Amino acid sequence: MPSGVFKPYAGVSTAILIFTKTESGGTDHVWFYHMQADGLSLDDKRTLLTPKQGESEHSVNNLPDILARWRSLTDASADGETGRDVELNRERTEQSFLVPKAEIAENDYDLSINRYKEIVYEEVEYDPPAKILGELRALESQIETGLDELEALLER
Repeated sequence: MPSGVFKPYAGVSTAILIFTKTESGGTDHVWFYHMQADGLSLDDKRTLLTPKQGESEHSVNNLPDILARWRSLTDASADGETGRDVELNRERTEQSFLVPKAEIAENDYDLSINRYKEIVYEEVEYDPPAKILGELRALESQIETGLDELEALLER
């Protein structure tokens, strides 16, 4: 859960662990979901959020998606594929994914999502400094011209 969910009492991010009883052998994968919004603002007021025009409800409230994905982990679809199969095939850059228990054991049972989630960084290209300085000089020249025109108007 994002930091601010428990404001004004605490401003730290929170993880929730859910243990389910298995019928045989225990857990072979752990499901992670990176919750980013719970439908309320993350400030001290915690006011109800509504999506801006063009945004989906998911952008302000992940709870329905969390519940749907959690329930689907054991449900099979018409083609026989389960939500578990879907989650197993998700990339680690997505909002939810499954991690093999063996990998978690290799990481000393660290259950921090940041240990397993992959972050994709977009490379940002900037104009060369000389071009930026040229644009700044052109803007400065326009400002100077505008100030001269204003000054001339005031002297009339």
